[in-house]
Amino acid sequence: MVSTSGAQLLPGDAVRNLRDLLLPMTSLLTPNLPEATLLLRDADIQYKSPSGLEDLKTLAKLVHGLGPKAVLLKGGHMPLTKEYVKSNSDEEKSITVDVLYDGNDYTIIESQYLTSKNTHGTGCSLASAIASNLALQKSKSQPVDLATAVRLAVRYVSAGILTAHASLGKGSGPINHFHSMQNLPFSPGNFIEYLLSHPAVAPVWRKYTHHDFATQMARGTLSEDLFKNYLIQDYLYLTHFARTHALAAYKSKTMDAITASATIILHIEHEMELHLSYCREFGISKADIESPSRKESLACVAYSRYVLDVGQSEDWLALQMALAPCLLGYGETAQRLYREKESVTTEQGNRYWRWVENYVADDYQEAVRVGSALIEKNILKQSPNRIEELVRIFVRATEMEVRFWDFDAHLEL
Repeated sequence: MVSTSGAQLLPGDAVRNLRDLLLPMTSLLTPNLPEATLLLRDADIQYKSPSGLEDLKTLAKLVHGLGPKAVLLKGGHMPLTKEYVKSNSDEEKSITVDVLYDGNDYTIIESQYLTSKNTHGTGCSLASAIASNLALQKSKSQPVDLATAVRLAVRYVSAGILTAHASLGKGSGPINHFHSMQNLPFSPGNFIEYLLSHPAVAPVWRKYTHHDFATQMARGTLSEDLFKNYLIQDYLYLTHFARTHALAAYKSKTMDAITASATIILHIEHEMELHLSYCREFGISKADIESPSRKESLACVAYSRYVLDVGQSEDWLALQMALAPCLLGYGETAQRLYREKESVTTEQGNRYWRWVENYVADDYQEAVRVGSALIEKNILKQSPNRIEELVRIFVRATEMEVRFWDFDAHLEL
């Protein structure tokens, strides 16, 4: 009937018809202060111009007497002080109060006063939000709680005003109706592709999967001492890798997830047996690797403890993201080298080629597929902000992988 700006939208006859014919049929009437006073004037009902909370409650009760089952008197036109009296200056404006009266009880809904030009259509948005809340409760077979439906709707509109775009022309702008909606930046099932092309990931990912250490392994030109030290450090890292997946099992909530972690640990055990057989070809025994005098490289310590720290301080998914560069990167690097083998190496005479074969093998590529599917499934439950946090964990772990392959990282023993 009366807009936020104060313009009367209905002629006198229409106001009378609304009062006589529609109000007795109304479940909830949501007038602002000008609309409430217009209805009372039209009904020739004397009222006191409100000056505080108690007057607002009285006004709501008078409007309720016109026939609706309940009245929500919106107080946005009269900001109050902290003492719940009408403010006389901008500095005193502290809160706005909406009063719900159902004929028996008052529900006072207090909100912080907001200074904003983006209030166009707030009344329509509020009424629609209340109706939606009531419909949602009915659809869930829950008891219909009018006070809760109204309170949630008021909060929805307040958040819409608070988060509205600040530069939408010169007049009164709309509220942000989509403040609670979250849109993922990738389509379901395509997170890994989004991740590896992310601006924060792509440069370091290429540096990792195209690292000269792996390329020299494929070409057979890597120093044998560097490779032997790498084999030792990789075995030590795999021990922590298995520990981390045991921690992931502890962090899991379902038997399926626990079983998945156990399966990965068994796969790591199998990988370590292959690793040890490879070490023996270079004269390195398991006893030599596990000797108390054998030191972990600083790169191995930094990387493995970083992943374990993420597992201790974060949730299951964050731990998976810290582990993912190792799982995904070895598979991708080996596949690249295998595709390029004719141009960079011959299999015969290259004692390092077996490393490539291990990571292009079906069992490892299946582990990559299973691990990727787990991440794809669980990432859909995350918010956009949380996804960016997980991306940062992935980037840091990838940087650790690069450091693990840097040549000077294998000159410490």
